[in-house]
Amino acid sequence: MERLLTIMKRLRDPQSGCEWDVAQSFETIAPYTIEEAHEVADAIARGDMADLKDELGDLLLQVVFHAQIAQDLGHFTFADVVTSISDKMERRHPHIFGDATDGGHHLWEQIKAEERRAKAAGGTLDGVAQGLPALMRAEKLQNRAARVGFDWPDAEGPRAKIDEELQEIAEATPDTLEEEFGDLMFAIVNWTRHHGIDAEVALRKGNQKFERRFRAMEDAAGEGFPALDLEAKEALWQAVKRRGG
Repeated sequence: MERLLTIMKRLRDPQSGCEWDVAQSFETIAPYTIEEAHEVADAIARGDMADLKDELGDLLLQVVFHAQIAQDLGHFTFADVVTSISDKMERRHPHIFGDATDGGHHLWEQIKAEERRAKAAGGTLDGVAQGLPALMRAEKLQNRAARVGFDWPDAEGPRAKIDEELQEIAEATPDTLEEEFGDLMFAIVNWTRHHGIDAEVALRKGNQKFERRFRAMEDAAGEGFPALDLEAKEALWQAVKRRGG
């Protein structure tokens, strides 16, 4: 860890460092941080442990990079980051590190809620990060609203909402079409949530299935695949499905 911190400090040195690294800010690095987190998830999904090791290193570098920028600006250091998360983990697990006899996820959520109140959060939805993937953020917003009783009692409510949103799309004008599609996707996330399904994970698996089947179609048809008409491509798709692709 000390080696990595030293490397980043040298890269950020205004006199002898790397010109690109010196020029970066929290804002310019943030997209890379998000990208590296997704690449970690991708390595896990593929079960590639060698790649996961590398991607975790890339993600750790992002933490170190942000911490060095903060130190350069006089805000905090990497040691402060480590102290902060260590304190938080101990605080949120009093049944492990403290005197509490009860524990579990419900206690974790209770402590998180108390922390939000201590920060003088203005409302139930405060603190749901804007930079989250849209499906993930939708689910978090819905879970927050559900904690204060704003939720359907069962899956029938969000299912009916999907039909309502489909009708609104059919009646939408060009100016409102994007908004109505957003409402539809939000309703679908709500429906998946009521079935205990993570919408982000479900869509990721759907993407992987499409990619797997499409590649199988290309392999079956060879170089002539692009020239096939839609009917022939659909026949290939159905054949791949029947084979369990």
